[in-house]
Amino acid sequence: MSAVMDRALVPADEADLAQAVAAATGPLRILGGGTRGVGRPVAGQVLSTAGLSGIRIYEPGALTLVAGAGTPLAEIAATLTAEHQRLPFEPMDHGLLLGRTGAPTLGGMVAANASGPARIVRGACRDSLIGVRFVDGTGRVVSNGGRVMKNVTGYDLVKLMAGSWGTLGVLTEVAFKLLPRPETVAMLRCTGLDDARAVAALQAAMATPFEVTGAAHLPQGADGTPVTMIRIEGFAGSVAYRAGRLQDALRPHGDFDLDTDAAQVAGAWRAIRDVRGFADAPGDVWHVSTVPGDAPGLVARVTRVTGARALYDWGGGRVWLLVPEGTDIRPSLAGLRGHATLIRASADTRARVRPFPPEAPGVAALSDGLRARFDPRGILNPGLMA
Repeated sequence: MSAVMDRALVPADEADLAQAVAAATGPLRILGGGTRGVGRPVAGQVLSTAGLSGIRIYEPGALTLVAGAGTPLAEIAATLTAEHQRLPFEPMDHGLLLGRTGAPTLGGMVAANASGPARIVRGACRDSLIGVRFVDGTGRVVSNGGRVMKNVTGYDLVKLMAGSWGTLGVLTEVAFKLLPRPETVAMLRCTGLDDARAVAALQAAMATPFEVTGAAHLPQGADGTPVTMIRIEGFAGSVAYRAGRLQDALRPHGDFDLDTDAAQVAGAWRAIRDVRGFADAPGDVWHVSTVPGDAPGLVARVTRVTGARALYDWGGGRVWLLVPEGTDIRPSLAGLRGHATLIRASADTRARVRPFPPEAPGVAALSDGLRARFDPRGILNPGLMA
């Protein structure tokens, strides 16, 4: 049966978790590693997935992994690294940005659909997710998918659970397809480009056949100078050839230097992935998904109103904005393509300003219908995405 630690329910296994949900008489606040405190504040009994930990199946030859939702991501990374493999989508760790000290878990990663710089070529977390097991709001165990990609009928629950933030069910087990780790990683860097020129360079790089796996721009680098970064991965000879060709192709946009120091390149992209430049800076943090070509104008508009700092990822398709505390940037985005999500703010601000983008009426009706179907009592992270 469940252990109770600091008033939190910590089910020992899936059956125990299902019993805990079925017996719940009030709201439940679903907790993995506690590193992704995004959304409206949720009041309720904490239900932790920490007991649902461990790798169930790992088949390196088949590039597949099945593990409990409470498994720490660090354990997954260590296991995959030993076999020269990785999760394709380079999951973001929100902990540093949000000031959280917990260890991110596999289930929390899926619930947040956490995806890093490599999303531009390898898709989001949900695109590598091939199977899920979860407990819905009635205490029923539901499974969908498996260890191979296949078509589904009815609800595609594998895709549905990614990014649902624990509002449709409590994940107990997840399955992923994997990729080999690259032999070599290199980075092209150019300093001094303004936002518009930088995004144009990133888009030009991504339009080449040279397999760019990261495209980011920091208007204020470590020394305050703008820096534009492009990543290439693969076999050493291929990386050297493609980097040289890409340097030639980008010459009209700026002079890009080649960095092949593996540790330095990895550190630079971890900083992009986890938005480390904003971690210790005061203020709220927003994530904006937009059309890359619109990104510099969007940033300029928000900056004029709020004095924001920005970080561009996904070739300009993802923009992180650091703004003064309590600032709602959505009025500044009126008429622009894209949507904004409040990632870091005080509980008071998250209660006042809707963290997740407002949905169109038709989409809202579908969302309400799904929640009514999977959580008819409204007890799983109630109001978190409201």
